[in-house]
Amino acid sequence: MTTTERSAASTGAAPHERGTPGFRRLGAALWCSGLATFVLVYSVQGLLPTLSQQFGVSSSVTSLVLSATTGTLALAVLPLSALLESWGRARVMTWALGISAALAMLAPLAPTFGALVAVRALQGITLAALPALSMAHLAKEVAPRHLGGAVGLMIAGNTLGGLSGRLVASVVADVGGWRAGLAAVGVVSVIAAVAFRWLLPAATAPDPSPTRLRDLGGPLLRHLRDPGLLCLFGIAFLLMGAFVTVYNYLGFRLLAPPFSLPAALTGLIFLGYLAGGWASTGAGRLGDRFGRRPVLWISAVIALAGIWLTEPDSLIAILAGLLLVTVGFFGAHSVASSWVGRRSSMLDGGVPAQASSLYLFAYYAGSSAGGAVGGIAFDHLGWLGLVGYVSALLLGALTLALTLRRIPAPRSARSARSA
Repeated sequence: MTTTERSAASTGAAPHERGTPGFRRLGAALWCSGLATFVLVYSVQGLLPTLSQQFGVSSSVTSLVLSATTGTLALAVLPLSALLESWGRARVMTWALGISAALAMLAPLAPTFGALVAVRALQGITLAALPALSMAHLAKEVAPRHLGGAVGLMIAGNTLGGLSGRLVASVVADVGGWRAGLAAVGVVSVIAAVAFRWLLPAATAPDPSPTRLRDLGGPLLRHLRDPGLLCLFGIAFLLMGAFVTVYNYLGFRLLAPPFSLPAALTGLIFLGYLAGGWASTGAGRLGDRFGRRPVLWISAVIALAGIWLTEPDSLIAILAGLLLVTVGFFGAHSVASSWVGRRSSMLDGGVPAQASSLYLFAYYAGSSAGGAVGGIAFDHLGWLGLVGYVSALLLGALTLALTLRRIPAPRSARSARSA
């Protein structure tokens, strides 16, 4: 924590309200961090068909380039975010972005497929503390009634990062090869890291006292015993497994007959992410206004309708279905992720930062495991098998979302309307 941040924190300044300069700078900074995270994690998704041809491996094996990052991120997110938060959220987030960007500049130099997977795995570890601390920082710095919209804005940065990383990597790789594509992603991540640090305002809340690894057990068990949080963690796992499966393997389908699209044109499917930015911000605000439950249900149903729309061999139907899957996923993710921190804060002994870490563990575990299993379904059963697999995941998420209707608010705060 810098001297300015310590000074601001020690004054006990009020959380940022929507429309204030601090709110705008905080939102812009965390938008940049979300952009950088998704650029770094998901840029390789648009390169999977190219890497499959370059290294002579199957589509499911190629997906390890992505699963290695999300897998190590999932494993490291809880211990690192908890242990490093006391070092200063701003400081840790800055270092996480900086080191991850440096690794991104090394990735194009990987001599073998195994080396590339190893570098990507290291990136997952260095990025691990960033998403959870970003959520925790928002929960501490933003007035509670504006939290849903603020989280939606941060996820909109994730959305643009996912889009720009995939497009930049795909377009540059089509001209200069996959190494040039990854190098371009590294440059984008460096710019985003610098912008994040420049925009981030001084903290209004103090950082917590140092945490020992053995001290995590009590809060961890409290979170895992809460049925509402368990449902939200399960929703994150299932939704992300479904979403990443669709984007991982749709490129393989469009490159093959009857479509036989060129690689550069196939990369444009990621423009569907633009709808995700609108959906995440809009769903967050609708959840603040009308309640999270109905927005979560509707979002899951939209995604389920979208995946079946992609089944026919019609490019128009596929693109429309992809748009619905994207809108449904980002809408549900925006609502669920903001709900986790609020519900944790209402538990006796709840730790919102740890709850966010558990949510992100489930989220990235879903990306890693769900995407890998989706590749097996696609390799053996084709697109229809993938549609069935994704539908099962989305139906599971919808079931958990409906189950939340029967789960009361935590006992310590049942009177709170935002349970």
